[in-house]
Amino acid sequence: MSVVAGDELARHRARVAGIAASASAAGGERAPLRLSKRTSNLFRERARAERRRLDVTSLDHVIEVDVARGVVDVEGMTTYETLVDATLARGVMPAVVPQLKTITVGGAIAGVGIEATSFRHGLVHDTMQAIDVLLPDGGVVECTADNAHRDLFFGMPNSYGTLGYVLRARLATLPVKAFVEVRHRGHADARAFLADLREACASDADFVDGVVFARDRMVVSRGRFADAAPWQSDYTYEHIYYRSLTQRDVDYLTTRDYLWRWDTDWFWCSKNLLAQNPLVRRLLGRTRLNSRTYTSIMRWNARLGLTRKLSRLRGRHPESVIQDIDIPFDRAADFLEFLLRDIGILPIWTCPIRAAHQGERFALYPLAPGVAYVNCGFWDVVESAVAHPPGHFNRLVEAETLRLAGIKSLYSESYFTRESFDRAYSRADYAALKARYDPHQRALDLYDKCVLRG
Repeated sequence: MSVVAGDELARHRARVAGIAASASAAGGERAPLRLSKRTSNLFRERARAERRRLDVTSLDHVIEVDVARGVVDVEGMTTYETLVDATLARGVMPAVVPQLKTITVGGAIAGVGIEATSFRHGLVHDTMQAIDVLLPDGGVVECTADNAHRDLFFGMPNSYGTLGYVLRARLATLPVKAFVEVRHRGHADARAFLADLREACASDADFVDGVVFARDRMVVSRGRFADAAPWQSDYTYEHIYYRSLTQRDVDYLTTRDYLWRWDTDWFWCSKNLLAQNPLVRRLLGRTRLNSRTYTSIMRWNARLGLTRKLSRLRGRHPESVIQDIDIPFDRAADFLEFLLRDIGILPIWTCPIRAAHQGERFALYPLAPGVAYVNCGFWDVVESAVAHPPGHFNRLVEAETLRLAGIKSLYSESYFTRESFDRAYSRADYAALKARYDPHQRALDLYDKCVLRG
């Protein structure tokens, strides 16, 4: 039941053979391996250093959508935009679809992917059934939860390319309907908001997430599939999705538009690029209102340092705080209070998580078994009149995360000491994986890459 020609698997194997041969040929080089690819959703600077570049841009195909088995086979560099289009055409969707169209399947597995189905289906890596991994020496291994490479199956998430790269993944899918009905419920108290968020996870909702707009203004959103809709909203051009949460009690979107409801305005971060101004919005046009455009502008600004220079001209000291933190539900009220008091970034996206692999533990992203978590996402610049040491506010976030037994995604700037990092991300497990799958250290160490910006 393939969405492409019947010999797509053979073409996939040919592409993999060429890439593996390139990796093997460069195996004797001392410089660490790095992928050459079209998109990246990392938000941390990298040290300038010599790298072996491996071109994997050809691995962007959906191999097969098997509706009967409820799975999709897809190559690692395929964006979720491409994957969603292929699966929706067959009446299904990936069980977890990260928020931005340019996130790749391999990136969501080697990093951490989350969305409003995570309260039931876990993180992206909880939905994988098998992965083929290109090792740093050019070898290729197939990993499942019960084969000889199960350690790498449970070790790839949060490894960020330091153990290898996902060439192909088999992911679970869900049947869909044409529309999603979304109901929003407002709260003026954090504990009532979190109680409603948790109650929504036990309901018949298909999607659950929430937004903290202010200390006394919070919204829980529950989405359900629907065969028909009395109307359908369009948040791909003139209208802005996050504003609708406080303007409507009920809304209807096509399923595709619901899955990408956050992409048009990069949640709400498009405001920093003036893209929520009606005139600027029209000048950009519908096709450029998306995370792909904003990411390009952000990287250009980071290279030139324009925002930092403008802040300093105003006598302000800026620090980017771009973080996703998973906190046990029972401690989430304390974490929200910390964010409101000491960081001050608003809005805050909240998304409940249920670890779907019951009884199993992903070594490098070790959520506690049987514990319900809520993800808090906050992305902006904190400005202060006083100069602080580099990473001051990010360090506060990391310290509070560890204090509350939470865990932090590593796609952005990190400042952990090596000791605290090793405790949080299971250094002993990582060392065993590194010894088995990269004994010659042809890829960077995880701490060196994610904290020391290798």
